Amino acid sequence: MTNTDVDIHAVKAAAYVHIPFCSAVCPYCDFAVVAGADDRIERYIDAIVAEIGLAGPWRVLDAVYFGGGTPSHVSPHFLGLVLGALVALHGIADDAEISLEANPEDFSEHRADALLTAGFNRVSFGAQSFDDTVLARLGRRHRADDIEGSVDNARRAGFGNISLDLIFGTPEESERSWEGSLQRAVDLRPDHVSCYALTVEPGTPLHREVKAGADAPDPDVQADRYELAERLLPLAGLERYEVSNWSRAGQECRYNLVVWAQGEYEAYGNGAHRFLNGVRSHNVRRLDAYVDRVEAGLRPIAGADPIEGWDVEIDRLFVGLRRSAGVGPGPGVESLLQTSGGQMLLREGVIEVAEGRLMVLRPLLTDEVHRQVLDLEPPKGWVESTNTDNL
Repeated sequence: MTNTDVDIHAVKAAAYVHIPFCSAVCPYCDFAVVAGADDRIERYIDAIVAEIGLAGPWRVLDAVYFGGGTPSHVSPHFLGLVLGALVALHGIADDAEISLEANPEDFSEHRADALLTAGFNRVSFGAQSFDDTVLARLGRRHRADDIEGSVDNARRAGFGNISLDLIFGTPEESERSWEGSLQRAVDLRPDHVSCYALTVEPGTPLHREVKAGADAPDPDVQADRYELAERLLPLAGLERYEVSNWSRAGQECRYNLVVWAQGEYEAYGNGAHRFLNGVRSHNVRRLDAYVDRVEAGLRPIAGADPIEGWDVEIDRLFVGLRRSAGVGPGPGVESLLQTSGGQMLLREGVIEVAEGRLMVLRPLLTDEVHRQVLDLEPPKGWVESTNTDNL
């Protein structure tokens, strides 16, 4: 994918579906998830189908992403009902990417076949590590060997894009352990790999453990782990296209490409976030409150943030600079390069401008680039108006 190819996703349409059910909640997870609530699955699926109807017809979808939670924990029959509702109301492009997240322990050969038949063609496994000690510390319910079996099942079923998620920086993880996880991951020949640093989110069991004296992740160690991934994954034909994501050519996650291109995406389910008609909005987070709202015939939107005026350009830079391809020219790019902070980032080789595009060369410092972007003021003479150009 060339630098300019990523921008075409700004005109694509996508949808996110949140499936909150898990067999157990991992100690580091702060998503809108529940465990031990399988008796509520059917009612929840009915609510999502109803929410799709309440939202009304939109556009033909180029990408659909089922996240969670653990979508693979739910019967493929129920997931297929949701896909059917999306097809009926919006339509799905013939070459659309239909992706779901899965835990290795859920992904039997039978389930893989059923999910492919339901319409899914991409699966992202929450592998996290190939070190059983690290997996136990992360509260995962699978072992390293289960990952290999689930990938084999997906490949035999006919999934065209297989992704592995990895987490680095757990205190129990050594450099040798992390290198081993990367090597075992690439040995499975995935089409896509995501690498995320373990973070201690407020309100999680991990946060309480750290407050009580448990070891916290070391940011310097995590930076070393990330740089090791940057060195090893390209050797296996996986090129980084976003801060945390590597893929083979043409196998980038299309749903995420729409999000990072400031494209529009619908969202369904508790806690789900969308971007439509210049407004970022999100649904109510609690599962029971979400279901109650939908069953009462009400949209479950809990809050909305219109992106207007200068904020449109700030938003474009904020999401777009996560991509290796960066962003095209615009007033935000010009403003950043005129600030002392922007000049410093240029001198230090954190960012560069090549063929008119602003790119982050040192992805570990993306947060610092974002801080500079958020502080940008509109250019002199900028006029906030819905009726006239900004001159």
